[in-house]
Amino acid sequence: MAQKKLPRRQARENAFLAAFALTYYPEPAAADEALRALADGGELPLDEFGTALLHDMLDHRAELDAAIAVHLKGWTMERVPRVSMVALRLALAELLYGEEQKPGVAINEAVELAKKYGGETDYQFVNGLLGTVVRERGAAPEEETPSC
Repeated sequence: MAQKKLPRRQARENAFLAAFALTYYPEPAAADEALRALADGGELPLDEFGTALLHDMLDHRAELDAAIAVHLKGWTMERVPRVSMVALRLALAELLYGEEQKPGVAINEAVELAKKYGGETDYQFVNGLLGTVVRERGAAPEEETPSC
């Protein structure tokens, strides 16, 4: 499934698009098949980094969802827009399980994906929730984190 190395931004976006597509497949076997079809067809090339992000997100989905759920004030998981949920899961997977540990970069990329694919204010929600998680973990979000 892994292709040649992509720029990190493209690898994250491709992983995001694949993860978003997978939300329409409730059964893991169907999701695996869909993911293989996307990657093998060349529609969505995934390099080692993007594949690792996807696997971290899928392998730790329960923990990621729990981390999101505790930060929802007056919301339920079902109310969170699909784009925001996927951006949050992927960024949290990178923050909590990724090798690079660059919180500002992960947050910024999630915000950019929410801006590009989400609703008008989705990026603010994504930025706020991820920033809160990073602060609680004691890590500085770095200067790359948008101040929006």
